[in-house]
Formats: sequence, structure tokens, C-alpha cells
Amino acid sequence: MSHDGVGPRAVKRSVAFLTASALAVPALAGCGSDDPAGKPLAAGDVARADRARIADGGTLRWAVDTVPDTLNTFQSDADATTSRIAQAVLPSMYRTDSRGRPVRNPDYLESAEVVETEPKQVVLYRLNQQAVWSDGREIGAADFAAQWRALSGKDTAYWTARNAGYDRIEKIERGKGDLEVKVTFSRPYADWRSLFTPLYPKEVMGTPDSFNDGARKKLKVTAGPFRVKKVDGKKDEVTLTRNARWWGDPAKLSTIVLRAVPRDKRISALSAGTVDLAEIDPAAARRITVAALPQSASSPLMGPGARRSVADALRSWAIANGSDEEAADEEISARQKLRRKAAKYARQQKALAGFEVRKSLEPAYTQLALNGAEGPLADERVRRALARALDRRDIAEAVLKPLGLPAEPLGSHLALSGQAAYADNSGALGRQDTEEARALLADAGWVPGGPVKKKDDEAKDEAEKAAGPEGEENDGSGQDSDGDSGDESEGGDDGTYIVGEDDDAADADADEADADDDSGDEGDSGDSGDDDKAPQDSGTGSRPLHRGSAPGAYAPKGTAAPARAEAAPVAKDGRALTLRFVLPSGPGSDTLRTVADRISRMLERIGIRTEISKVDDESYFKDHIASGAYDLALYSWPATAFPATDARPVYAKPVPAADGSLNVEQNYTRVGTDQVDQLFDQAVTTLDDSERRDLLRKADARIWAAAGSIPLYQRPQLTAARKDLANAGAFGFRTPVYEDMGFLKKSAQGPTGTPGRN
Repeated sequence: MSHDGVGPRAVKRSVAFLTASALAVPALAGCGSDDPAGKPLAAGDVARADRARIADGGTLRWAVDTVPDTLNTFQSDADATTSRIAQAVLPSMYRTDSRGRPVRNPDYLESAEVVETEPKQVVLYRLNQQAVWSDGREIGAADFAAQWRALSGKDTAYWTARNAGYDRIEKIERGKGDLEVKVTFSRPYADWRSLFTPLYPKEVMGTPDSFNDGARKKLKVTAGPFRVKKVDGKKDEVTLTRNARWWGDPAKLSTIVLRAVPRDKRISALSAGTVDLAEIDPAAARRITVAALPQSASSPLMGPGARRSVADALRSWAIANGSDEEAADEEISARQKLRRKAAKYARQQKALAGFEVRKSLEPAYTQLALNGAEGPLADERVRRALARALDRRDIAEAVLKPLGLPAEPLGSHLALSGQAAYADNSGALGRQDTEEARALLADAGWVPGGPVKKKDDEAKDEAEKAAGPEGEENDGSGQDSDGDSGDESEGGDDGTYIVGEDDDAADADADEADADDDSGDEGDSGDSGDDDKAPQDSGTGSRPLHRGSAPGAYAPKGTAAPARAEAAPVAKDGRALTLRFVLPSGPGSDTLRTVADRISRMLERIGIRTEISKVDDESYFKDHIASGAYDLALYSWPATAFPATDARPVYAKPVPAADGSLNVEQNYTRVGTDQVDQLFDQAVTTLDDSERRDLLRKADARIWAAAGSIPLYQRPQLTAARKDLANAGAFGFRTPVYEDMGFLKKSAQGPTGTPGRN
């Protein structure tokens, strides 16, 4: 899962995306000007090179987030590294192309087609006659059947995380020959191409014991260009080596080492030469870009002390040479630490000159989630008002424009630009319109300048309610049923408003604080947690939510409203509309905090206040998003080639479970409709590609109208790569071709060692 890294279609949809996203829809319509699917906003950036230019052998050290707990992608604790390994060592019937659309993988599959639709759907697979497992056995119907039985959901002894599609299969038979597999479905299934990717051998899928435990740390039998040599938990790495029985183009690399490196340590790992390829954040990308520039007097000032002015230096010298011995000792020590930090930074920058940043857009998107289970956001009018207040283009530009990537707001919940199901359906909700947003709030009873109860009054109301219905009864309409932890005293007395720091002052304070941080002690050895960003880069912590003069100043009772009266807080039944905005606090969350700050300011314009709550990364998803302990949140979903199957649990209407709880599946906004469910159900049984796309686009339009989640932008994909590494980097939509990765021959390298791009 990723908050702005790998999305929480953790466990189910992330697995579906990373393992089955390389799946296919043949006979797709062309992407002409009248095709709403459009084209991908950015191409992959992998430094493409012909195999003839790549040296034979070598080890690629690839930074990953984790060493996986399991090598079985169909288990609940599988992660992105599990899927990456599966792509390199196991059969995949389909893979994704550069447009995010699935295509047949000829290394395993000569053809696959629906040969019957009545009385039942039948798909005939014709396998590549050279396709064999690493033990020499042919890949065949027995492997398909074993995987179906394990994932059908009929045998609960198999601890499976997902069985979508497999539960619709009635039987699997051998065709006319050993290379044919005939799959008969009990119910029509449009996304049949999502199945058997990856395909595990019958030795793994054949029994519950082998499925549950046998493939967690070992895969004895594989069928890809690489095989799993070792999973080393102590070294936090997985080693893949060439598969001697691979029948396709032989792998150029002899070894791939997937090494777990925390995101905030990757600059250190790259500069130390312990990894060759790593996904990085924007701050690390800036460091690598600057390192590659010719060093001159005009080079950007970066590193420890870069922001220190002449006056700062003179003041430091004066203290270090002053009569106050204690202050002088402290200043001398601080200056020594700063010199050590600067020297370390310079060494790292010199080493980083051997790398480059390859960038694209990731097949995933960031959304704003609105928890519609209870509280103010349970009212669709409030959700729609909030959504209409957002300038999504401004948000996309803030994230993507500084990186030189296309800054287009996303128009679909179910696909990305270029994918078959994509269409911009945001018009179903309406364009950004502040006046309309205020009107929707007013219609829901939230009006600006309304009386707001003081905290003492609220406590009194609660006490009276707890004591019983004495006097006039409270109907509870003003209760903050969402458990909001906001400080509701901000509203103050009737006619009181709050003014805070203006943005320029906030920026100045942030710069000053950041400069102070630059001179902090990272220690003389080891890696700092800040290594991934240039020391002068400022963080993006929460800005004040209100503009004006003195921070937190209260105007006296009866003071006339300011010129910005239209942005006065809205209230209802004595309560201001304040929403808890939950964000992760760990390294790599700067982008999310920037986005949250912009959203908060946009909502302030229509009178909605936010209280940003930063929580630990480890608890962010499980304890807040999945449990519903938030009003607003930012997290990412991966794109999928099969939205009819993979997206349904994300947008399905929550239903009561047998134990009285609410079964939300993966719909963590708790917003859904019967109509959306029906459209998904129709789409997944519609075999005609055009009709299915129309149904999915209708479903997306209704998801927009319900305003449970607001897609914002396709996520940036930034990868640091050695300059002589070819066919690897920011892959974009395309499934990596592991056998083509490698290091350029000396004769094929340019003056800087960089392979050509095409």
C-alpha cells in the first residue's frame, strides 16, 4: 500500500494490479481523436536499447520496499515485491503494453479465444510448444486445473486472498492435444484474460499445505527468464538467477538482487554503490539532477549551509571567537558538524553523477477520499459541495509540473488516460464552482456566520443529554456523529471569527526553520534519515488554515466581518463544519502534505475547516482508512486492465454482515449505490468489448456523482538508474521485460555512458 506511493488496493487490488495487470483485451478500437480513452499522458522512460548493444552477464541491484513474506501472489500478505518476482519467474498469459492495455504474451501463449458462448462460455488456450517448467515438465492443463481448484473458493482449506473469476469456472479439460487447455465457465465472465497470470505449477497449487506454506519462501519450480535462488531475510534481499531452461530470448543479466532499502535511505545506497536502480521521491530526484550538472559558479547552491547568508557566517565567526567560552565551544562544535555534513554531502553528489532520473507517470492515481459513513459527509450535498470547491488542475500542476510531467487532472475512477475504459466523466459531478459549492452547503443547512456554540456550552449540552430528557429535548441533529477530534472552540462566540498567519509569513517561517534544520547534526557516521533530500529543501508541513494578521488573534465581539466574509466558517445547529484530514507522517509524504494544504485552503473559501492529523505510516491505512477513523484522507489506487472485476469491491455499496457489522469490502469511503453495483455486474458478464466499456463509463459517471472519492492526478514515477543500465527505469504502463535488462557494452555507450532512448 502506498499513501502516495503504492496504493492501498493492498491486499486485494494491489495484487490484482501488480500480478494481473499484464492482461489483455484484443481487437481494441484505435485511439483516434473521437476516442474518449485518449492516449497515455506520458511514455515510459527505460533507456531502451537493442539486445545486441547489451553486455552478457552482470548483476542488477534493485532497491525494493520489502523482502516479501510470501512468494505466493494469491495470499493476503503478498506485496509489490512478491508480484515483481512473479513477473520474472512465472508464466503470465497476458501483459500490459505502453497504453495500459493487456496483450497476449507469446512466450507462453500462441492464442486464446472464446470459442463458444452458448449454452456456456468456453475459452480455448493454445500454449507455446516450447513452454516448460524448470524441471522439464510441459506447462499444461494440469497446472491450469490445479490453480482453478485452489482459487475457486470451494475448498476453505486454501488460504486465498482472492478468487474473482476462478469462482465462475465450471471445469477445465485438456483440448485436442497436450498444448490445448479448454476452460468452461458456469457464468459469463468478460475478464477471463485476467486469469492464470501468474500461473503457478501444480506442485504449488495441488494441495492446501503446498499452497499455504510451500511457496512462501521458496519456489522450486518456475518458468520464466529467471528463477528464485534465495530469499535471505537476514540480508533483506532476494536473489534471482538465469533459468537454464528458459526457451525465450536468454536473459542478459546473470543475476538480479532485489534489496530492501527504505525510501529515505536510497540516496545513501545509490551514492555508496550498493544499488543500481531505485524508485525515489522528488527531493532525491533533484539531488541526482543537480549532481549531473557541470559544476560552476552558476551551479545551484545545495547542501548543508547552502542557505547561510554572509551575516550568518559573520555571526557564527563572532560567537566562535567571542569571550563567552561556553557559547564559543558550542558554536565551534556546530561548525565542525556542519563541515562534516557538507563533506559527506559533496562525496554523495560526486557519486550520484553516475546516475540519472528516468521519469514517467505510474499506473496508479491519488484520490481524495470522503468518509460518507456518518457525520457531515454522510450528506451527499456536503460531499458534492466539497468536491465542487476543489481546483483539481491546480492540485495536479502543484505535484507534476515541477517534475516536468503532464499535469492533467484525472477524469475517471476506473482507468487512466489511454486505457480502454477511460473517459473523463467528471462532468457528472460538475466543474469547480465556488458559488455552487456554497449553495449546496446552504441547502444542507450549513450557512456562513451562523451561531457557533462555545466548548463549555457543548459540554453542558452533552451533560444535559446524558442526564436525561429534562426540559426541552435535544433531537441530536447537531451532534458531531463522526467523532471529529477538531477543536470546536475555534468558532468562538457569536460573531467571532479567527484570523491566522498569512501565507507569505508562513513561507518565511518555514524557510527559516528549514535553514535551522540544515545546520543540525546528522552524526559523523551512518546515514541520516534525511539523506534522500537536499538539506536545503523545505518540508511541506501543514500551513495555517486562516489568513490575516496576528496568528490566532480573535476579533472582539461585535467587530464587523472582514472583506473575506464569503469565506466565513459555515455552521449548523451551533457547530462549525470542521473535518479531520488524516495524513501519513513518514518519509516520502511531503507531496501528500502539499496536496492536503492546498485542499484545506480551497475548502476554507467555502467555509469548511480542516484539522490535519498526521499519523504513523504503519497505522495510517489499517487504523484509520480501513477502520473509517477519518473524514478526509489521501491515498492511491493502482490502475487495472480489468476494472469490471478489480474495481467493483472498491466502489460496491456496503452491506450489513451477519454479525451486524458493515461489510465494506475495499470501499473505505463507505459510499455506494445499487445502480453502480448493477452496472459492474452487467459489465463483468458482457463479452462485447465496446458494450462493456460503455457500461463501465456509466458506472464511473455515477461514482463521480456520489462524490465519495475524487480522483486528483496520476502519480509521478521517478526512478534513479545507472547511466549505463538499459531497458529498466520508469516503466509506466508496460510490464517489465526482464530478459532485456542489462548494462551497455563499452562500445555501445555514449560519451556519458547513457544509452539512447527511442
